[in-house]
Amino acid sequence: MNPLSDRINNLSTSQTLAMAALARELKAQGRDIISLSLGEPDFNTPDFIKEAAKKAIDENYSTYTPVDGYIELKEAICKKFKRDNNLDYKSGNIVVSTGAKQSLYNIAQVMLNEGDEVILPAPYWVSYYEIIKLSGGVPVEVPTTVDTDFKITPEQLEAAITPRTKMMWFSSPCNPSGSVYNREELTALAKVLEKHPNIYIASDEIYEHINFSGTFCSIASIPGMFEKTITVNGVAKAFAMTGWRIGYIGAPEFIAKACTKMQGQVTSGANSIAQRATIAAVEADPSVLKQMVNAFHSRRDLVVRLVKEIPGFKVNIPEGAFYVFPDVSAFFGKTLKGTLIKDATDFSMYLLAEANVATVTGDAFGNPDCLRISYATSEEQLTEALQRIKEAVKSEVFA
Repeated sequence: MNPLSDRINNLSTSQTLAMAALARELKAQGRDIISLSLGEPDFNTPDFIKEAAKKAIDENYSTYTPVDGYIELKEAICKKFKRDNNLDYKSGNIVVSTGAKQSLYNIAQVMLNEGDEVILPAPYWVSYYEIIKLSGGVPVEVPTTVDTDFKITPEQLEAAITPRTKMMWFSSPCNPSGSVYNREELTALAKVLEKHPNIYIASDEIYEHINFSGTFCSIASIPGMFEKTITVNGVAKAFAMTGWRIGYIGAPEFIAKACTKMQGQVTSGANSIAQRATIAAVEADPSVLKQMVNAFHSRRDLVVRLVKEIPGFKVNIPEGAFYVFPDVSAFFGKTLKGTLIKDATDFSMYLLAEANVATVTGDAFGNPDCLRISYATSEEQLTEALQRIKEAVKSEVFA
């Protein structure tokens, strides 16, 4: 008899982390694996942020932190929201957590009752589905395709709403598709949501600054959306601080207070040194990120060009984050070098075995026709990896 709870038995393992772990294991066995599976910048945390952390150590920031974050950090986050997003949050609207993932978990725990529905434009970040499920919610997927740039329409949103709909969760720029909703598109979605005052939005903006479109719009800045939106952000991606584990929300005060209450019983306040370092990050002008963003832009162009050269792959041009999400359904039902490819999971495992390249199946993100390729690695590695993939799928199938 399994003594573990139904809760954990029904929880899926993160497929991105599982593939990354498998790639590391194979590397340790001596295989020449190129991993394009993890969403982690291959840059170092900027020196000015590291200096702020060293200073905090010297100044003995070593005691418990306030559950919702240092007031200096919360005030710096308010200024960042105003500067970058034209959002007027006060410190009482801000909760600092141990990564944006905990922020999202807090939101689900304080907002969802058993059976409440959450609309998920698909593809969506892998953990949304499981966090919602774990909190008693029911994920309602709204499918998109590469032909629509993986964006939902107002009509699709309206059709997905039922009397049980409590929230919509989405990311822009999107992990895994890299799609960025512009102001016009968000305004059209907002017009639908305005008709449903009891629906709240979790807007995940962690990739905000890794954006090649030239503009960025927070849905909370659209008239009528501020009081309905929980804006989620953090420093992991833009500032290459994945291991520092700091995320935060801007939310209506009653939601912020609820998240603080929840966090107080689970982890309490986030790491003291990381918080002091984050003050330096969010106070910095986003122009300090230009070199990194330009590098990602260049890689995006390289990867899109090389993926387009692979027969059977269909790709759009993502405008943000550091992923491409090609449709590989042309391979389903085909046999490659003796291996029958039934779906994207089979295809991803085939590429790992045959090409020594780790990717993540689109099934993990709610789109079983696609494959996520992270380009958070060097152009040399990307070129080699995509050449290997091209060789591995070379066959008479698309001749």
